[in-house]
Amino acid sequence: MFSSVRRHLGLKLFLSYMLVIVVGIVVLASAVETVAPTAFDRHLSEMAAMMANMPAGMGGMGGMGGMGMLERQTANLELDLFTNFRKAVNEALLWAALAAFAAAVLTSIFVSRRIVTPVREMMLASRRIAEGEYRERVRVPSNLMWDELDDLERLALSFNRMANKLERTEATRRELIGNVAHELRTPLATIKGSMEGLIDGVLPASPATFQQIYREVDRLQRLVDDLQELSRVEAGAFTLNRRPVAVRDLVEATVNRLARQFADKGVTLETSVGDDLPLVWADEDRIGQVLLNLVGNALQYTPPGGRVTISARPAGEMVEIAVTDTGIGIPAEHLPHLFTRFYRVDKSRSRVGGGSGIGLTIVRHLVEAHGGRVHVASDGPGKGSTFRFTLPVKK
Repeated sequence: MFSSVRRHLGLKLFLSYMLVIVVGIVVLASAVETVAPTAFDRHLSEMAAMMANMPAGMGGMGGMGGMGMLERQTANLELDLFTNFRKAVNEALLWAALAAFAAAVLTSIFVSRRIVTPVREMMLASRRIAEGEYRERVRVPSNLMWDELDDLERLALSFNRMANKLERTEATRRELIGNVAHELRTPLATIKGSMEGLIDGVLPASPATFQQIYREVDRLQRLVDDLQELSRVEAGAFTLNRRPVAVRDLVEATVNRLARQFADKGVTLETSVGDDLPLVWADEDRIGQVLLNLVGNALQYTPPGGRVTISARPAGEMVEIAVTDTGIGIPAEHLPHLFTRFYRVDKSRSRVGGGSGIGLTIVRHLVEAHGGRVHVASDGPGKGSTFRFTLPVKK
């Protein structure tokens, strides 16, 4: 019995209401039993005093005999009045208690259901979510603001938000597994086909064949390194060796490393960095990795004859660095998703030409680890794009 009560919140609430009601009734009855006689005796004494002060001849009674009879009649009247008064009080209490009990029962059932129903819905929904049904939700009034919701409705809304995040996390996990499998499948298939060709004698054992196999192995190695780096930055399992750094030094180091590739492709690389920029508080190697990634992407998606510009300007207590290109541009619907891992604008683009889809995710995590923000803008396909990120100024 008690274990059943302990397991059912509704029954516990109902019994708690009943206990309060019973205690209230007992206290009310005890108070009436205690106070009513005293009050009644006081009022009767006042009535007896008034009768004693009445003239002796009133009521047709006089002398000592009349007074004795009056006292007996007064005592009988007092007893009758008290008995009737007590019956009236008890009857009133009985009907009041029955009405209060009935109203309390109905109210308790209504309130208990209002409280327990959403809790039970959340319990069932959480059980289904635990079984993998991440689309499960509980009902919440949709036309009310947060401040207008009661505690249980806020709990239900928070539960739905948690379920949304779990659903997105599960979708991301499945997408990640699918993307990694796809990333691995292409080079492995190429390597397997080349090895079968060598075994069957279809492909010659020439340096060109071995070079092709080497390139695919190198792609696998880069993918593994990118995934390892991504897991570190997403988990925050890296340290920042921050120190005052000149933005010009960061930009010049990036230009020196990529100048040859720009020249080979025929893309112009320009810089616009003033000498009066404040020093930034950053890890030089990590921000160098960010710039290499952004500038390398700009080179990859800018056709020959195009231009890539690296610029920097003060932005309050931050310095904003921008990489602008005249490349293929980005459709507006893809802009919010570019920093999602493995997201690619052109789903059909080969992995050789489109990269692993991890670099921009790493960029976002590294910039945010410095306390900055990164975002992208583009006027549309064929109109280039601009990637901007901020770094805090050395104070």
